[in-house]
Amino acid sequence: MEVAPNIRRPGYGTKGTRTEVLSNFFPVTKLPDVLVYHYDITITPDVPPTVNRKVFSGLETEYLASDFNNVRPFFDGRRNMYTPKELPFEQRILDVLDPGPRRKDREGRPIVNMFKVRIKLVSRVNLFELNEFMRGRVSLSNNILTSITALDILIRHKPAMLYPSIGRCFYVPDTIVPISGGLEVWQGYYQSARPTKDRMMICVDISGSAFYPSGPLLTFVLKILNMTLDDMRRPIAVERLSRVERLLKGLRITVTHREKLARSYKILRLSRSGARDTTFDLTKPFPGAVPDEAGHYKPKDVEHVPTSVLNYFKEKYDITIKYPYLPCVAVSQTSWIPLELCNLVAGQRYVRKLDDRQTSDMLKFMGLNPTDRANRIRKGVQLLNYEGNEYIREFGMEIDTNMVKVKARVLPTPTLRYHESSNQNGIVPKDGTWNLRASKMFVGSTLTSWGVIAFGNDREMPMAQIQPFLRELDSVFSASGVNVQTKSPPTRYCNQQGDIELDFQTFFQEVGNQFKVRPQLFLVLLPNRGVPLYAEVKRISDTVIGLTTQCVQYAHVQRPNRQVLANICLKVNVKLGGTNAIIPTDMMVRLDKPTIILGADVTHPAPGETNKPSIATVVGSLDRYAARYAAAIRIQSPKTELIADMEGMMIDLLKTFFQSTGHKPQQILFYRDGVSESQFEEVKKSEVAAIKNACQRLEKDYQPKLTFVVIQKRHHARLFPVRPKDMDRSGNCKAGTVVDEGIIHPTEFDFYLQSQAGLLGTSRPTHYHVLLDEMVFTADELQVLSYNLCHLYARCTRTVSLVPSAYYAHLVAARARFHSRAERFAGTASGSEPGSREPDIDTMIKSFGNLHGVLMKSMWFM
Repeated sequence: MEVAPNIRRPGYGTKGTRTEVLSNFFPVTKLPDVLVYHYDITITPDVPPTVNRKVFSGLETEYLASDFNNVRPFFDGRRNMYTPKELPFEQRILDVLDPGPRRKDREGRPIVNMFKVRIKLVSRVNLFELNEFMRGRVSLSNNILTSITALDILIRHKPAMLYPSIGRCFYVPDTIVPISGGLEVWQGYYQSARPTKDRMMICVDISGSAFYPSGPLLTFVLKILNMTLDDMRRPIAVERLSRVERLLKGLRITVTHREKLARSYKILRLSRSGARDTTFDLTKPFPGAVPDEAGHYKPKDVEHVPTSVLNYFKEKYDITIKYPYLPCVAVSQTSWIPLELCNLVAGQRYVRKLDDRQTSDMLKFMGLNPTDRANRIRKGVQLLNYEGNEYIREFGMEIDTNMVKVKARVLPTPTLRYHESSNQNGIVPKDGTWNLRASKMFVGSTLTSWGVIAFGNDREMPMAQIQPFLRELDSVFSASGVNVQTKSPPTRYCNQQGDIELDFQTFFQEVGNQFKVRPQLFLVLLPNRGVPLYAEVKRISDTVIGLTTQCVQYAHVQRPNRQVLANICLKVNVKLGGTNAIIPTDMMVRLDKPTIILGADVTHPAPGETNKPSIATVVGSLDRYAARYAAAIRIQSPKTELIADMEGMMIDLLKTFFQSTGHKPQQILFYRDGVSESQFEEVKKSEVAAIKNACQRLEKDYQPKLTFVVIQKRHHARLFPVRPKDMDRSGNCKAGTVVDEGIIHPTEFDFYLQSQAGLLGTSRPTHYHVLLDEMVFTADELQVLSYNLCHLYARCTRTVSLVPSAYYAHLVAARARFHSRAERFAGTASGSEPGSREPDIDTMIKSFGNLHGVLMKSMWFM
């Protein structure tokens, strides 16, 4: 069955300076036109993929010659097995010995456990069709998708059997770096089979993931609690142990008092008392009682004697517990093990959300410059050793171990226009950046009715520091073209532990009465970077009062920095309805007719946060320059990637565009973020249809032309400059580098655009893939327009990595998280406070406040 095709490539781009780049794709030089045999494999009992692979290894060892005719199968760790030749059976059930450590019964006899492996032929997949697809002769079909999946599993099979594996990544324990909170980062490698024009490619990239450390559990607990061994000699507060329990629950451990028993246990919970005070009933036979032949006593011949874990380990194993106040680990309903006798099993991935420090540590570890990243990738290819991989060799596939060199272009840089009274009203950015020293905002806003809220007191935040800061801020505002009519706004001190909502409402009334007009802005001075206070300020201002706020850390008040003040000016100007800069309409190709440019994103709760909803946002332009935007927000069920109320959000934004411009959009250019290739079909059926339904609901015959582009940032393609003259100062490709040959889709309209200037690490290009194009763009037109839009992000004077409408959608979604009364923003990975009861998902959805109507047409989210 064919899959509905997306828009075919209209041709290749020609604009810009031609160059060449290396990319982390490795060509498949030989891919035979053979049949691949797909088998469904069921392993009983049901176990995790890691154990499945061990069972599969035993299956291969035992039956490769006898039942598989020496045909090597490869396996995805779950249900799918493929072979390059047909096996001598269509269905078979085979027994495989449990690959785990041997256990013994009470008499010391080994317990033999067996797995049953059921193998059944599902289909025969012809790779000839895949080769025809890459030559552009046939459309995508389920057979082709299965062929790509089979190749993906083939290249991942051997590494996944040797190393810890998650999805398309496997992790090698030879590059481990500790990070805060006792965790460690393992470097890994990603690989994926990608069809391109005329040939298959293997994308290889480095990856990093947080793991729990192996070794003594006590050492890890000390790092979690930030305590010393001496602290362990005293009781630990219950609320601190609750946090430890949440982090440890479900982890696997081994024990040191029975080292010969090579098995692991799962942590179920921690005791609420130490080994000294944790007790259980020990069964002891009465003197003279005689066991039966199996060594068991009759119930009447035994007594149940209460004993502590501490005493039991002394009597049973002659082990003196050093830290009797430490909790015990429950590995069953009745078995307790002192924490100091436990070791964490290696290779257990940390799946919770990292806190700020851990995220920073992770970014430092992964922030390799382009040269270092390319070298690490080459090292990974050597480790993968495609030539020595017996599965790939038997399949008949050969892979070049050199990065592919592809044609690229650096697109021309647009001119940015500022106010005509500026000393420099036309700026051509250089290397993706520019400054405003001689320029004024294209449209400067006017600030009259405003106030300052300081979260502190006159001793912590003295007026003697606030007033000079306000004068310096006014100086920057005036130089930038923002007209501040009130030089000394009223100031109010607030207590962050008090009733913040009441304080805001009271001050809102006071400022309104003083200026006889609704307040435009509160400048909010925060004592630190903590999330909870900032979140509460934004919840109140966005949903309760309907007021623009600009938060400033007090450290910047004490030491005013012109760059920081200029950044505040950029944000405040657009929040108040101004426009920072535009690109002349003659450079904004295809926007000669009324066009609304939209961006959409869906953000999901962090792993483990099952009671929090997903947030869908759509942001739409409000002027002919695509410089001002409005946002629509919807709260929806968790982990739902499709936008549930796209129709309603589109109606809101189309109305707002009409009210702002006086025109109905004749064209809709929609950039959709956060969609994987597997979801393209669903998005076309659901979201594209919803957009068209919204237009017809507004007016029966209203049918604007729609171009729908998916943009992807979460991919592993990287571009590396070949020549020094093609590098920017960070060693990355220059801003505006576009690739639409070599590593792109065989037939469809897609391209990679690295629009941003590099800062740290290796820049990631954004992948643009067109699903619908009723505006009928040429390759040059869409590439140049998308690049030009990346210069209009209003919060900085740099090009950004994706079009502003999509960037803003992400900002709005992050901000909307703060609109819930039930959210707790502790800034930690451990979630809510100990002892608190988590609200259910329905309660959480209802807890979100709606955006205040006054802000609907403003860029409040900046």
